Amino acid sequence: MADVTLKDVARVSGCSVATVSRVLAGTRPVGAEVAHRVRAAAESLGYRPNQVARALRNRSTGTIGLVLPQITNPFFPVLVREVEHALHAGGRALLLADCDDDPATEANRITALLDRQVDALLVIPVDETHSRDAVALAESRVPLVMLDRVCGPGIADAVAVDNAAGVGLVLDHLAGTGRRRFCFLGAAGTASTAVERRMAYEAGVAALDPQAPGRTELGDFSLEWGRAAAERIWPARPDAVICGNDLIAVGAVQRLRQLGADVPGDVAVTGFDDIPMASLAEPNLTTVRQPAAAVAAEALRLLDQRLAGRTTEAHQFVRLAPELVVRASSIRRATPPGTSPSGTAEAHLNLPLDRGHLETGT
Repeated sequence: MADVTLKDVARVSGCSVATVSRVLAGTRPVGAEVAHRVRAAAESLGYRPNQVARALRNRSTGTIGLVLPQITNPFFPVLVREVEHALHAGGRALLLADCDDDPATEANRITALLDRQVDALLVIPVDETHSRDAVALAESRVPLVMLDRVCGPGIADAVAVDNAAGVGLVLDHLAGTGRRRFCFLGAAGTASTAVERRMAYEAGVAALDPQAPGRTELGDFSLEWGRAAAERIWPARPDAVICGNDLIAVGAVQRLRQLGADVPGDVAVTGFDDIPMASLAEPNLTTVRQPAAAVAAEALRLLDQRLAGRTTEAHQFVRLAPELVVRASSIRRATPPGTSPSGTAEAHLNLPLDRGHLETGT
């Protein structure tokens, strides 16, 4: 069966080809009755626009590239899903590239997407330092927004959760439940999320007790590191283990319980991100929830501003409010008869921010 063309839609609707084109492209307003006839005819015929021809006419491919560090980190698929849904609702497509946590691969993936003539780029940088040149070069060619992670001020527009505020929520919660012997299990390197969460922990614990600043162990954002780190720190008997993400936290809980620790009786454990695994862990994991939908929406808002030329030269940095989700892994409480010690109840603590706060720089 031959492809349905604009001429076919024009014949069935009784309109000119030019009118049909205007209605389906949405380039110029037409009367409601005419628009209804054209769309009804297109639907009845099963008309599908030729995206290649449209791209040549409009000098736009309708595609956005997204480069992420590692698809196996469960938080990134959550974020990608929100981005893809928002793009699809706007009639655009997403091209995804995974760079396996390697800055050189990241630079190659960015170049490959630019060669495919994407209209714009979303980048979750692998490294705050080593990703900078590739991101800056790409930003000079197409609109670009960094999300979740950044690689220095003045490089490009960016949207991220307020990591320091999230760690602050965790420390306030743990101190409020009487915990005093803190330990942080995080990721080494200079990914901005790793650095900001570690620095916030160190500053927060020092403020709580300058004489006992707590312990820090650094590896990577993985279950395996969480297990190994828990084995390292348990001989010192901390009563609170703050983890740089949920994968570390789940691994730590598993190993601590194997070592005979009561979580949360002996030691509280918290994570960051609120991936689906957090609510399925045993016990359920107290964590900082990232507003993935809001991060995606803000990133696309900034991208649309750049694409439409409706923004200033100064780069914008939007920080979004995190939310503390309190679950069983951090609460000392008596277990009612006949109930699971992990529990399922959640408490949510928010910062008093709306969409977030905006920073601008050059």
